[in-house]
Amino acid sequence: MTTTRVAGLLAGRDFRRLWIGETTSLLGSSVASVALPLVAVVTLQASTFTVAVLTATAWLPWLLLGLPAGAWVDRLPQRPVMLVADAASFTVFVSVPITAWFGVLTVAQLLAAAFLGGCAKVFFGTAYRSYLPSLVDSEQLPGANAWLQGSESTADVVGPGIAGLIAQAFGAVSGVLADALSFVVSALCLRSLSTSGARRGVGPRRRLRSEMADGLRFVFGDPYLRVLACFSATSNIALAGLSAIAVVFLVRDVGVSPGAAGITLALGQIGGVAAAMVSGRLARRFGTARTMVLSEVLAAPLLGLLGLTRSGAGLVFFVAGIFAIGLGVCTSNILTTTFRQQYCPPELLGRVTSCTAVVNYSMIPLGGVLAGALGSVLGVRETIWIMAGVQVLAVCILLASRLRPLRDFPSR
Repeated sequence: MTTTRVAGLLAGRDFRRLWIGETTSLLGSSVASVALPLVAVVTLQASTFTVAVLTATAWLPWLLLGLPAGAWVDRLPQRPVMLVADAASFTVFVSVPITAWFGVLTVAQLLAAAFLGGCAKVFFGTAYRSYLPSLVDSEQLPGANAWLQGSESTADVVGPGIAGLIAQAFGAVSGVLADALSFVVSALCLRSLSTSGARRGVGPRRRLRSEMADGLRFVFGDPYLRVLACFSATSNIALAGLSAIAVVFLVRDVGVSPGAAGITLALGQIGGVAAAMVSGRLARRFGTARTMVLSEVLAAPLLGLLGLTRSGAGLVFFVAGIFAIGLGVCTSNILTTTFRQQYCPPELLGRVTSCTAVVNYSMIPLGGVLAGALGSVLGVRETIWIMAGVQVLAVCILLASRLRPLRDFPSR
């Protein structure tokens, strides 16, 4: 992304405010992704399997609500949907520190908060991806997605470290409070935007089931979208499994403190920031499809480095493995998100987004529960090796598809 394009995007009032609000919310969610497992491990003394189920529960709503959410988002202006989702998220997550301070917090409430917060995220995430093309021109979409992916990656870098430091200084539940407050900032920024987003559905309104089926047919009838969905679904089993056991692995197996665990996770996430900086240059030089495939191919084998992690200097293996997969996955996400936004008919974008998300994210609970079960039976370190093998299998799907010989993704 050139300096001129960056300046042009940030000079736009609406995109700038959307970026600020979403970056703040992403930072809060990144803090909570570490704070919630820390609350379970440190405060409630939860088992490895329970922590994995907690992580998986947050993604279960995609399986239950993803398809109808896409159809509803295509019927409605997107900004009001996102505002309601922010309000619901704040209410759910602020309840965790309140009950903890009164001494009545339970694992059941943590699971409920993760599930309800995930329900709100389904609607926000679907509306947000459909809303972006109404704020920027088509030629600005790659830069806009790179900025937003860069914010997510930066939040992933800073968030775990902040979560660890907050846990050390004020207790793990304070990190969940920080997440709740981030939704307030997001809502204030959304309210200041000048457009509510357009209803993208055209023609007479049909039954919800028929509109959902349109999205499914489009995704699975298209050779490129179908391959990307299958690849991401398999990859998410591995990545979700690793995410679900990462905190347990660092704290219990490697023996680091909560603060050190957060910092270690943060250092590894720098790969995502690097992806936001270089993805545009790589795509212009090598092609969008080729860059996406190569980024995944080169990163997948390095995920096995996590299994070599030991305390002290041995933490470098964990950081290197997370860095590599962050670089590969974030580069891939930027390019495939832009491809879908430019390739899909606008009136179907919400349903295509939600259908893809359902296929992808429904594997996250499976990966989390699978990793938790394997970690309890075989051991956490052994489970890391298994998840790394699943990621290599996912890359094989790309190499066997029509994407492998392409230089660039096809246009609309």
